[in-house]
Amino acid sequence: MAPPNEQTAVTADDIVSEAEKKPISTVVFVIAMQTEALPLVNRFQLSEDVESVFPKGVPWVRYHGFYKDLHINIIWPGKDPTFCVDSVGTVSASLVTYASIQALQPDLIINAGTAGGFKAKGACIGDVFLASEVAFHDRRIPIPVFDLYGVGLRKALSTPNLLKQFNLKVGRLSTGDSLDVSPHDEAAINANDATIKDMEGAAVAYVADLLKVPTVFVKAVTDIVDGDKPTTEEFIQNLAAVTAALDEMVAKVIEFISGKCLSEL
Repeated sequence: MAPPNEQTAVTADDIVSEAEKKPISTVVFVIAMQTEALPLVNRFQLSEDVESVFPKGVPWVRYHGFYKDLHINIIWPGKDPTFCVDSVGTVSASLVTYASIQALQPDLIINAGTAGGFKAKGACIGDVFLASEVAFHDRRIPIPVFDLYGVGLRKALSTPNLLKQFNLKVGRLSTGDSLDVSPHDEAAINANDATIKDMEGAAVAYVADLLKVPTVFVKAVTDIVDGDKPTTEEFIQNLAAVTAALDEMVAKVIEFISGKCLSEL
């Protein structure tokens, strides 16, 4: 036995490394819209919580169940109590991600949903992407170092085998709290070198990074941001069909990760 002053401390990296060697057991999906979540809920016959694991009064909804070796949890932020619309955006995404990690201690988080894509970067309607990195495009703080904090660039979990298995497209994801794109947003998105944009991803990444939970981002393109059609019109027109494509791919991802450890993804 080594003397006390020579004992090696267990670091957070050691814990993560050990976790990478164990089969994935509990998966949390953070999905912003009910339209995006329900196809997966139905496909895997998940049940809505009778007694919520979340604080009393919040609209957040958890659907859960088992598929093979996986405990699947789909977290939808629910309907806003005042306006009765999906609670989209970074604030709700951050809150449900934090609460889900605290309550469920997942091995893996998957942020699945729809996104805008850029044709200049090769995105087409219906494409499903895995994000390689995520960043914000609407947190503009023009002060040294604060500017980097505002962008908040973070890497997604590396999943080379998953990419190879399904021949998925890969690109950077840029996140902001608006559906449309202002000139300032456009400049920041270009600076982020983004191929796809959404309203939740970087917020999920921020919380997951703080709490050391590996995260994957699966995004299906509903609208072409640098195209000819208005974003809102194109988003609504394509939402149903693209959600179906997202459902199909996420189901394949679930099948793929079942029985595997993080290092095998």
